[in-house]
Amino acid sequence: MLEHILLGLLREQPMTGYELKKTIDSTVGFFYRTSFGSLYPALRRLEEKEYVIVEEVKGDSKNKKMYTLQKDGEVAFVEWLKQPLKSSKNEHLLRIFFLDYLDEEKQNFLLKEYQNKLKSERHKLKEVEKIVIGELEGITNPQDFYYRLSVLQYGVRHFEMELDWLEDIIRRKDV
Repeated sequence: MLEHILLGLLREQPMTGYELKKTIDSTVGFFYRTSFGSLYPALRRLEEKEYVIVEEVKGDSKNKKMYTLQKDGEVAFVEWLKQPLKSSKNEHLLRIFFLDYLDEEKQNFLLKEYQNKLKSERHKLKEVEKIVIGELEGITNPQDFYYRLSVLQYGVRHFEMELDWLEDIIRRKDV
């Protein structure tokens, strides 16, 4: 998955590993997380497959590696993109499924902790949404970013739905 994300981001412009990590964190990072420890091996694999080329460029204090998408990488990315959509696994739902094995105090603690995390994530996503909508107002073809904005809106709606559901199970409303 990470390799495809990198190919998609590099389709827009060449970037360093640091820039790729920053871009992931500020875009798809709301639903996909990665570390530098995963990022650089993935970039090496892409280089070995000749999907990207790497150039040393002069930086402020040291040389940086600039990654540029190659034609084979673009083909691989588009082929991946054409595959049927799949739903991912949700570990948190598996854990909630088995919460009956914990005492009520621990159940409530875990659910409230998760609820607070979701509220924080929803808030961050709404802030990003405001920024993006503002930026789209100033560009010529905002429709070119339709699917990106729709994923952002999905994220906000998903957090709201999950928060409503959590509130119900915390109050044991559905049982």
